[in-house]
Amino acid sequence: MKKIVQLSTLAGMLAATLLSVTSVHALTLEQVVEHTLKTNPELLSSRQQLLSRESEISGAKAGLLPSLDLELGIGREGTESPATGGSDVELTRKESALRLRQLIYDGSATASEVDRQKARYNSQLFDTVATEQQIALRVTEVYINALRQSELLQLLRASLDAHQNIYDQMSLRSDAGVGSRSDLDQIAARLALAKSNYIAGQNNLQDAVSNFYGVVGYLPESSTMERPLPFSLTDKLEASLQIAFANHPQLKSADADIEAAKAQYRAGKSSFYPTLTLEGDRTINEDIDGVEGTNEDWTIALRLRYNLYRGGADVARKNQTAELIGEAQQVRATTKRQVEEGLRLSWSAYSFTSQQIEFLTTYVDSVVATREAYQKQFNIGRRSLLDLLNTENEVLDAKRNYLNADYDRLFARYRVVQAEGNLTNKLGIK
Repeated sequence: MKKIVQLSTLAGMLAATLLSVTSVHALTLEQVVEHTLKTNPELLSSRQQLLSRESEISGAKAGLLPSLDLELGIGREGTESPATGGSDVELTRKESALRLRQLIYDGSATASEVDRQKARYNSQLFDTVATEQQIALRVTEVYINALRQSELLQLLRASLDAHQNIYDQMSLRSDAGVGSRSDLDQIAARLALAKSNYIAGQNNLQDAVSNFYGVVGYLPESSTMERPLPFSLTDKLEASLQIAFANHPQLKSADADIEAAKAQYRAGKSSFYPTLTLEGDRTINEDIDGVEGTNEDWTIALRLRYNLYRGGADVARKNQTAELIGEAQQVRATTKRQVEEGLRLSWSAYSFTSQQIEFLTTYVDSVVATREAYQKQFNIGRRSLLDLLNTENEVLDAKRNYLNADYDRLFARYRVVQAEGNLTNKLGIK
């Protein structure tokens, strides 16, 4: 019976283990970026502001539609007039009115305000897209760095194991009386350094995981993270620049700001034109002006209002809005320079790391072959322990340099695409 219980417990533990293994799914960069874009507070705030701009468009359009007002009033009124025979008459005055107003013409002030609000909405829209691009790049950076530090830790672990093996080998030689004390001290010192480096690597990985949490909002399991696949880039920087100038959301936002300034200028010029409205009024009043009874009136009229002088305020307003157009244009020119600068820096990083990879590949292959040869020569006494330890460290440095350059090149690809304004599209995220 006891064996049956033990077997049942073992089966339950095995099932739980299998379940936990199958529940662990591979984590991709696309999934992490998509999750972050749905939950990032900065981006959610930007989207709320976008919804606010959308409501401002509706508010501006309301000026093109009719307005209908109801007025009701009651109170005491004292009147002394020819209509009352010179007597002082006090009555309870009652008023009711229904007033309809429809704008016919206002120098395009209202239509220009609608255009301005639409342009402001587009500016905020592209600002939001630019924020998405920046956050996606930041997620990519912390994701790649977590993978980088995980692989670097594996290299340090392998180096530590190699030093431990050499130490064990030298300890056996020392115990057998065929190894020197100085050799044992030397490998002991290198082993201690390898352990220290491994601890530093653990700290670096923990820092990378913490940075990942700060951006994404949850802690990753590095063993489930898939390495992002590199995608193709344009052949030349010039072609990439053309893509950026046509598609970058920050440039589109700047273009929308220029349109908003132009619409504001058109609205400012409207002060030089008259305003024409269609007005309809229906009133029913009781006991007014000292006369008892009901008064009913209705009117429908076109009314034109034209300001002839306002102390030069309209001219000043027109000049001010004209300067705002120039300001928006200069901001756009600055933005274009910044976009080009970012893209050139990204291209340089990608180009030079690609060149590094070619030489580092040769370097790694050479030092690995040297280490294998030194190991064989050390075993037959033709190489010293110092030679063996030095080549072991050189292998670690070579692999570490190659790994860093490889991840730098991978991240540089994403930098280029982000600088073009296409990162989320490349990641397949809408």
